[in-house]
Amino acid sequence: MSPTPAPRKVAVVGAGMVGLSTAWFLQEHGVEVEVLDRTGVAAGSSWGNAGWITPGISTPLPDPAVLSYGIKAVISPASPVYVPVTTDPRLLKFLAAFTRNSTMRRWSLSMRALVPINGRALPAFDVLAAGGVTAPAHEAKSFIAGYETKAETEFLLTELQHIAASGQEVGFEELTGDEVRAAEPTFSDRIGAGIRLLGQRYLNPGEFVDSLADSVRARGGKIREGAEVTAITEEAKGVRLAISGAGDERFDRVVVATGTWLDALAKPFGVREHVQAGRGYSFSVPIEHEPRGPVYLPVQRVACTPLGGRLRVAGMMEFRKPEAALDPRRIDAIVDASRPYLTGVDLDDRQDEWVGSRPCTADGLPLIGATGSPFVHVAGGHGMWGMTLGPATGQLLAETMVTGRPAPELTPFDPLR
Repeated sequence: MSPTPAPRKVAVVGAGMVGLSTAWFLQEHGVEVEVLDRTGVAAGSSWGNAGWITPGISTPLPDPAVLSYGIKAVISPASPVYVPVTTDPRLLKFLAAFTRNSTMRRWSLSMRALVPINGRALPAFDVLAAGGVTAPAHEAKSFIAGYETKAETEFLLTELQHIAASGQEVGFEELTGDEVRAAEPTFSDRIGAGIRLLGQRYLNPGEFVDSLADSVRARGGKIREGAEVTAITEEAKGVRLAISGAGDERFDRVVVATGTWLDALAKPFGVREHVQAGRGYSFSVPIEHEPRGPVYLPVQRVACTPLGGRLRVAGMMEFRKPEAALDPRRIDAIVDASRPYLTGVDLDDRQDEWVGSRPCTADGLPLIGATGSPFVHVAGGHGMWGMTLGPATGQLLAETMVTGRPAPELTPFDPLR
């Protein structure tokens, strides 16, 4: 049993995919919820990402491939992984820890930790749909990774083998270049081989998170936009939140789901793992033929998703401060990298150029659960997989908070590790 009574009123700080999913599943247990966000619904990385729902390839971000880039590559603005020259001690410490975790042994350990929650990902979306979240998570009828040569497919094939060895179910088919283009004409003649991923989904992230927010409201929850929580104070039977311009308010529990900004509120409660901004870029372009699912260029690290008659093109991992301005060189790098491999796509007619900060941890595992205070919980640090794992995170965390029974799937993600 829980050492503290089940909460009746919970504040969720952060109105992105993870925060709103947690609020929604708390409502499933009869909990009154209030979501507070300093900006608004889907204002952070939940808006402009690729919208992939891919538990089959939700893997730890630190992997041995990172070690192959080298210093000259990562300091180039055209590199898929960009680290500007810096003297920021927190970033340097994060990068050192990230590098230590980019080994096959540590990747395998982290991958095995992700398998159980990956298995909960798609069923959690099904629960949301059955419960009134109307925006669709589409079945990816065609989800193809395209390569220039057959030899280039070996890296992903090996990774898929390692994923399967960790216990994660992932289906795939190898394709010739002709088979790739027959299945998906968006690929150009430069594509000579491909891998089709099976059983995955995709969605319009902004649309889906807005729909999730609407459902939270329809079920009696409050969402306060422009409400910045500046401090959390533990009290005898709950917490008190300091809200900028609105004074203090009391709740039974609080869930901190502020993405890249998680450190500020969570650190006073013993959360030492730094959440670093891993910034990604995207834009949308017109297309002659709408793909039946995501179009992936793994070598170029470019992810494309059909979104309502246009194609969202996303990519890059940029370790910089989250508040830094959009760097147009990064948009140019995505365009230059993808142009030879796509056809029927007008990469010069770009709209919605965007940069957002993925919340990354040095070991590639999220932070989900109670902190040093039984009244303060966190849910964040999902890296590139916040859309995929947001609903499962919310479902498991809400159940743990209400019942007091630990969820085995969350054990590796202890925020106090």
